[in-house]
Amino acid sequence: MAARTRGEIPAMQDEFERSGRCPWCGTDPLYVRYHDTEWGRPEYEARALWECLILESFQAGLSWITILRRRESFRAAFAGFDPARIAQWGEAEITRLLADPGIIRHRGKIAATIAGAQAFVRIETRQGFSPFIWSFVGGRPLQPQRRSMGDIPAQSPQAMALSKALKAEGFKFVGPTICYAFLQAAGLVNDHLVGCPQHGPLGG
Repeated sequence: MAARTRGEIPAMQDEFERSGRCPWCGTDPLYVRYHDTEWGRPEYEARALWECLILESFQAGLSWITILRRRESFRAAFAGFDPARIAQWGEAEITRLLADPGIIRHRGKIAATIAGAQAFVRIETRQGFSPFIWSFVGGRPLQPQRRSMGDIPAQSPQAMALSKALKAEGFKFVGPTICYAFLQAAGLVNDHLVGCPQHGPLGG
């Protein structure tokens, strides 16, 4: 979930009171399904974590729904987000991807994905990408008990530490705000509001 402006929060809180569901997903069926079945559910599989992180990095400067609507196109364009394959890519693949209308055609983010794949391979070989990621929350989902949208921060100490570590490994477009959105999406922090039907089943 991208950070929201303070002006958006009251209207979103009204939606929460009407539906009980975290209000950031609104009523768009794709967004609602993503909220109900994916967002905030703990992910431990290394490749899936990497895919989530890369998609969050593509979100930088955009809305998450823009990425979500193009996710299948991203998967097709990026070889199912297979980091071992992508780590071998070079300028030819960057040129191909820049011509693909189904994705976000940003040279810097595409090049960063290749660098991120190479970093993934190094981390996976050294210690495992999933243990590396989960170490920033002590190996289990954080349960902060948010009661309103205004309680949800744009970043956290864990996100700042993860951002610093990822950058040191060679990742780009992984600032603290993007990293916090990743922690939320991949279930390392349960930021479903306390009154949301998804909060309790995820350990809240």
